[in-house]
Amino acid sequence: MTSLDRDYSEKRNFIRMKVNTPAQVTVESDGITRDGVCNDLSGGGMLLTMEQTLPLDTELLITVASAHGHSPMLQAKCKIARVESGPDNQSMFGVEINEIISQ
Repeated sequence: MTSLDRDYSEKRNFIRMKVNTPAQVTVESDGITRDGVCNDLSGGGMLLTMEQTLPLDTELLITVASAHGHSPMLQAKCKIARVESGPDNQSMFGVEINEIISQ
């Protein structure tokens, strides 16, 4: 089967894992840290939900916490690639991972 024969959902380079875990989001341009939730995670990006809205192409430093309170599960430099309205006046961001700092 060629890649043209596969469904769209199977054409991703990385699988997505539902994690729904707290994340700390620092906007690199102002250094302000905000709270968010990492809804899903893949090798190339994540879906992030926050109460604040941010513009496309904003560069972020994101730390995704371990559900067990251990050291950060993931810390990465990212860029917002997509913005959507979410439930309860929240914003949902499709975020591209540019550099993994620690894992």
